[in-house]
Amino acid sequence: MNGYGAGLIFLKGPGSEISKAIMHYVYLIRSEANDQLYIGYTTNIKRRILEHNRGENQSTKHYKPWKLIFAEIYIEEMDAKRREQYLKTNQGSRLLKRMLKEYFYRHP
Repeated sequence: MNGYGAGLIFLKGPGSEISKAIMHYVYLIRSEANDQLYIGYTTNIKRRILEHNRGENQSTKHYKPWKLIFAEIYIEEMDAKRREQYLKTNQGSRLLKRMLKEYFYRHP
């Protein structure tokens, strides 16, 4: 990832060529105001968290500030979007809570 959090990396491909790959992030943020959780998708995680904290997202603007507590990175956009949709289901929410058990225990 470059220094700006844009999710751009360089991959060594067949024949030793270097190619650019845009990274796709699925992330979980937590409101420091009321502990609400929000799951989202982006290709620039630093910019996206700033947007949440500036109130530029209708769903999150009333609960700022937000803190990033978890992220997954994907090379394929559709894999990331599929994962985002799954994590927004009841089953996906339970999985996240199991995966982040220590975090939620230490930060109730």
